[in-house]
Amino acid sequence: MKLGYHIGYWSAGPPEGAQETILEAERLGFDSVWTAEAYGSDAFTPLAWWGASTSRIKLGTNIVQMSARTPVATAMSALTLDHLSGGRFILGLGASGPQVVEGWYGQPYPRPLERTREYIDIVRQVLARKGPVTYDGKHYQLPYQGGANLGKPLKSIVHPLREDIPIYLGAEGPKNVSLAAEIADGWFPIFFSPKMESFYRERLAEGFARPGARRGWDDFEVAASVPLIVHDDVEQAADMIRPFLALYMGGMGAKQANFHHEVFVRMGYESVADTVQELYLDGRKDEATATIPTALVEDVALIGPAAKIRDELDRWRETCATTLLLQGDASRLRAAADVVLS
Repeated sequence: MKLGYHIGYWSAGPPEGAQETILEAERLGFDSVWTAEAYGSDAFTPLAWWGASTSRIKLGTNIVQMSARTPVATAMSALTLDHLSGGRFILGLGASGPQVVEGWYGQPYPRPLERTREYIDIVRQVLARKGPVTYDGKHYQLPYQGGANLGKPLKSIVHPLREDIPIYLGAEGPKNVSLAAEIADGWFPIFFSPKMESFYRERLAEGFARPGARRGWDDFEVAASVPLIVHDDVEQAADMIRPFLALYMGGMGAKQANFHHEVFVRMGYESVADTVQELYLDGRKDEATATIPTALVEDVALIGPAAKIRDELDRWRETCATTLLLQGDASRLRAAADVVLS
């Protein structure tokens, strides 16, 4: 099982020690490093800045929000970073949610799967550089119809280093997971649990079986974000993760459209998820956090003494996950690597 380092998006400012941790991840043999964006820092700039000091590790976005840029603008950044990194770039995309898409980017959110399909179609056209890019979709049209009525189909000036840069898709809902298996090269599950393996395999298999699917079980990547904390005290380790789970389960999205909340409902924690959401949206964040049971944390994370984690890893290695994406500082990555890679 491969390891990746997920830097995430910034909070109030740049994460302290990020450059040091990235270099340590490369030294330890991590396969990849990933940046993210929400409604503050962007994903491409930190990846280019910090990635410039690396030589081997893959550089990816997890995730670039599609509504933040036109498909062509995203493709331009992808082919640029792929050249600068010597072919190490992976483009991770996602639809985000209606609060951010409509509130921050000022773009419509409805029909996200349809928009995703069109978006990736255009990105692949740009990267392939087989001719001028044209598209007549429901959400995107190239050239633009209207305006000055002078739009001209164009082909990228820059020749791609790789015409088929890998594209991974962030997805949580059943239909979106199947879409990732059909049109993408990899999938990002944010709250991955071995207990959901049969559900994930069913959704992925449906996508692989569709006409024209790009990949199959042998060449599709599943890069799962999995908190891993080596600690002598399981409860203290769980306490480090509970606030993150409470934020996403309870407050990352409108009450009627929180896709993270729905993941835990499908996992069998509907009552917990509903209580956490109610408390969190009522401003009682500490109570929401305390509501999350240790069993739930252990379903989506690897926590506790090294021996306990080693025993539990077999369960994760039997899943469809090909890479575990970890967070934390350099010392936490060293502890994780000692457990997983030794």
